[in-house]
Amino acid sequence: MVQLNDRLLDLLDRHAARRGISRSALIRMALEDFLRSDQEALVGDQIVEGYRRIPPASPEEWGGLEQLTDNAAVDVLHRLDAEEIAAGHEQW
Repeated sequence: MVQLNDRLLDLLDRHAARRGISRSALIRMALEDFLRSDQEALVGDQIVEGYRRIPPASPEEWGGLEQLTDNAAVDVLHRLDAEEIAAGHEQW
């Protein structure tokens, strides 16, 4: 049970009527929106704190990105070739 003053009840009723929903439905929607926003803010804060505790590596620390990219591309091409062969397609 929640106690509301007459002004809030009037505002709720008018807003609910415009939306074609009950006062209870409007209150549930408002609470869900508020709590979702609060939860999203909390998750954002946790992400920021994680980056503070463990900062991202600099590009120099990543290693040879060109070689990793080349290896990944070759791997994808090999897998695509295998899929085409398995599907009965001739190789180029």
